[in-house]
Amino acid sequence: MDKKKVVIVGIATLLLAGAGTGAVLAGSGDDDKPLRGTALDRATSAALEYVGGGSVVETEVGDDGAAYGVEIRKDDGNVVEVNLDEGFNVIGSERDDDGANETDEAGDDD
Repeated sequence: MDKKKVVIVGIATLLLAGAGTGAVLAGSGDDDKPLRGTALDRATSAALEYVGGGSVVETEVGDDGAAYGVEIRKDDGNVVEVNLDEGFNVIGSERDDDGANETDEAGDDD
């Protein structure tokens, strides 16, 4: 009976350790999957049209609750992240402060 308890405790410990590792990996971020193929073409086209041109910096599947995310560097150097739904319709956008515009001064509302 004591051997059985040791095995059960050992298995439970391994399961908990595995669950904790999975949570850390899930929360650690950079597992973004870039868009490919037709999805890449459609998402970048929609995002570039929405922003009015620029250069695509990064694409992601399933970013921030959206089906697709496209980061675009505009001609003025600002980076904008455009979020799209499954039908490649723009559902939102935001300035990406982690992008090219690192020299922005506090209080600048561009």
